[in-house]
Amino acid sequence: MFSCAGKPPTDIGVHGERLAPCPGSPNCVSSQSEGKQHHIDPIVYNGEKTAALETLQQVIRGMSGAHIVTDTPEYIHAEFKSRIMGFVDDVEFYFPGESIIHVRSAARVGYSDLGVNRKRIETIRQLFAARLSEAGQP
Repeated sequence: MFSCAGKPPTDIGVHGERLAPCPGSPNCVSSQSEGKQHHIDPIVYNGEKTAALETLQQVIRGMSGAHIVTDTPEYIHAEFKSRIMGFVDDVEFYFPGESIIHVRSAARVGYSDLGVNRKRIETIRQLFAARLSEAGQP
């Protein structure tokens, strides 16, 4: 099996209430980025933070190739491994308070990700909203 996992990054996590900035390459999206190339909207929700955290954990665990590495009441770091080539993307979720989840999704290796990280966050956003809706939360 061929693997392009790359080395785990050392700069991820929350530092001064911010996720790491995206590199100059187009293989990263972040809700805390101001540049058009990298910016993606945060995930918003109504209700309690603990319910949102649990819902997000369920969504991630249900996704192919996902593995939660770090899980705290304010932060989740998950690795997503592609099935064929074994590429690993680091996906982070930061809960600074009620109603918002900041996100960052970045490829470990390569220059372009062909939009995979942006698509993944949008899929997570949709699955998250669907699960909340099923639970009776707007």
